Amino acid sequence: MRHGKKDNHLSRTHTHREAMLQNMASSLILHKRIETTVAKAKELRKFVEPILTRAKDDTFQNRRVVFQTLHNKETMKELFGTVADKIANRPGGYTRIIKLGNRQGDNAETCLIELVDFNEVLLAAAAEKATATTKTRRSRRGSGARQTTGAAATEETVPAAATAAEAPEAETAVEEAPEAAVTETPSDEAPATPEASADEETKQS
Repeated sequence: MRHGKKDNHLSRTHTHREAMLQNMASSLILHKRIETTVAKAKELRKFVEPILTRAKDDTFQNRRVVFQTLHNKETMKELFGTVADKIANRPGGYTRIIKLGNRQGDNAETCLIELVDFNEVLLAAAAEKATATTKTRRSRRGSGARQTTGAAATEETVPAAATAAEAPEAETAVEEAPEAAVTETPSDEAPATPEASADEETKQS
């Protein structure tokens, strides 16, 4: 019985299966993407990702362990050089499986398995999508519109306050003008002083 054993044997013996996964892992590291069936890609993912995690720490022991699995010096050089630098900041999930449809001969489900950090097209598209989503979020929030409306409201309130402050001054000026005219007119028609009345009486006598 095989209770709890979730590995797919892929209709191969242990040695055949290990050799196949070693060759597929070497091809994936050297060429960054390979085309295979979905069943093999899922087993390859479980096989190669622990190797990639170990390659991020370039020590003599890690090189020994990885070489015992891959048995390929060119793959070791590429893995601990270019690939390790690319995946240094990624905490896992180094591979991506893209399904391609069924194969014509045996109708097997095929896919493309690749290293995530080496697909420049998808990385550029993801960066553009991130910028586009940030722009739409800003426009939906309407922070810019609120700021402009707030500035316009302050500009409208300031002239209104200024005109309201100037209006009472104009009214007081208009009210003061008639008082001055009223006070000036009686001064011209004011009655004569006592000295002037005495002079007029002497003239009449």
